[in-house]
Amino acid sequence: MKVLLIGGSGHVGSFVTPYLREHHELRVLDLRPPRHEGIDYIQGSITDPAALRRALAGVDTFINMVMKSPQGGSSTAQDLKVITENYEVNTLGLHLLLFTAQEMGIRRGVHTSTMSVHWRARKWYPAEEEMPLDTPSAYGLTKGFGELICRYFCRWFDMNIIALRITGPRTREQWINERQTPAGRQEGKLYVTDEEDLANAYLAALEAVGTGHGRFDAVFIAGDERGEEHNLSKAKRLLGWEPRTHLKLEV
Repeated sequence: MKVLLIGGSGHVGSFVTPYLREHHELRVLDLRPPRHEGIDYIQGSITDPAALRRALAGVDTFINMVMKSPQGGSSTAQDLKVITENYEVNTLGLHLLLFTAQEMGIRRGVHTSTMSVHWRARKWYPAEEEMPLDTPSAYGLTKGFGELICRYFCRWFDMNIIALRITGPRTREQWINERQTPAGRQEGKLYVTDEEDLANAYLAALEAVGTGHGRFDAVFIAGDERGEEHNLSKAKRLLGWEPRTHLKLEV
């Protein structure tokens, strides 16, 4: 498939690109060019309808990876920059993306959400459908609104979208360092997710949205292989996904 990575030049997009390009033809829409050579590139923003239309032309599906002004899931700190940037990309930009995609006949895609849609001080996340979107952060709040926008387009425009609620995305080097010397967070342990595990979640989600129609699913994606805080059974059932890097590297 030809896959559009919106925000594909960012942190997550850059480290998953080598894995994704082994299976799919990639195009990136971003304000900056991708770090990897040989990737089709369209300069522009998710908030620019004309750039979206150029970028979506000729692709089969998309992964939305845009992120600005991220925050932890227990922070209430915010300013005009945090508020403006998060609403711009997580709500307005996402709505424009989905509207343009379905108008062009592209009705399947993957959205990058975050575990920060939840209040992150709790110690157990039993199921995606049972957890309230109760974050105190502006970032998580607008990401939660983004999931509602995805649901809206699935219900009324017959789209198929999977939202991956990711946590702690890391390059392999970062993952190894943090697993060896865990970096705590105010609300408890941070379960970092390795680049290859995260790429495999995106690949599985791209395949899963190809079945059925008019369906939205949110899925926990975390490097919590023991299930200490996150119930990852939906990821395994729906995507056939579970974190596996630890089995290869024994870290």
